[in-house]
This record gives sequence, C-alpha cells and structure tokens, in this order.
Amino acid sequence: MKFFDYYGHPVELLFESSVFKEKVNHVLVICQYDENWLLTNHKIRGLEFPGGKREEGETLEEAAKREAYEETGAIFDQLIFLAEYKVTDDHGSFVKAVYWGKVKRTEKTPSYFETNGPVLVKGDLLKLRFGDEYSFIMKDSVIEACLKKIDELQKKE
Repeated sequence: MKFFDYYGHPVELLFESSVFKEKVNHVLVICQYDENWLLTNHKIRGLEFPGGKREEGETLEEAAKREAYEETGAIFDQLIFLAEYKVTDDHGSFVKAVYWGKVKRTEKTPSYFETNGPVLVKGDLLKLRFGDEYSFIMKDSVIEACLKKIDELQKKE
C-alpha cells in the first residue's frame, strides 16, 4: 500500500515483517484498553499513539513495550506485530514497525517523558483523529489502514 503522509512524503505500508532493506529502528504502538484507545498527549504534536526509537540492544517488541510504558504507563496483556512502513523524506528514509497492544493495566509513572501522559479515547477513532487536538501522525493513511486491519483481526477472534 503506497500513499503520501501529512507532509507529502511517500509512504509504503506492508502487513509483513522484514520487507524493507533499511533496518527498522522505530516503533508505533496502537494501544487498546478495554473498549477505549489508549493514546498519549505529546507536548508538541498532540494526541497520538505511543512510539519512538529502539535503543541499543533492544528488540522491536521490547522497544514497543518500553515506549508505551514511558508515554502512557501501559502494561500489556498481549502485543502483536501488525505492519512495517517506510517514510522517505528530504533526509532519506526510515522504517517503523507497528504493534497492536491490548493493555492489561496502566501505572502512574514519575515522568511521561516528552508527553503529558495517557489519554483514553472512546469512539470511532477513524473520524475523531481529524480533530485539532490530534497529532499529524494520527491523520495519515498508516493509522487508517492499521485500524481497519485491527478491526478485521478482531472480527476473526
């Protein structure tokens, strides 16, 4: 699946792992907590799913768990690899792994790093994500395609 992001950069999304020649060093974690979506309130960008860069020696799954915990306090019951996507911009390209996590509980943490902490959102995120309080990241086709894929997977459960 190919499209352009919010800034007009080409993006390629595949529901497979290890498909791009670039090393995957970033993660995005789509978090569900009961009937809600668990987002973080980034201090600059606004509401978005947690994510970030993998640290030295971490697996992608470990990075996804760490980033979600740091930004929301999430402890997962289940974390599933969902997709990878590549963004090409003026500085080159980077690849992110997307995980889907079912949150067991959240813990209050001493710091939510560059965010203002967790935000629970109930409702149709495919529509809500276009509100002014949401990050540009939430408005692109990666989120749309991944939410639709999650819906398909949940219908099979």
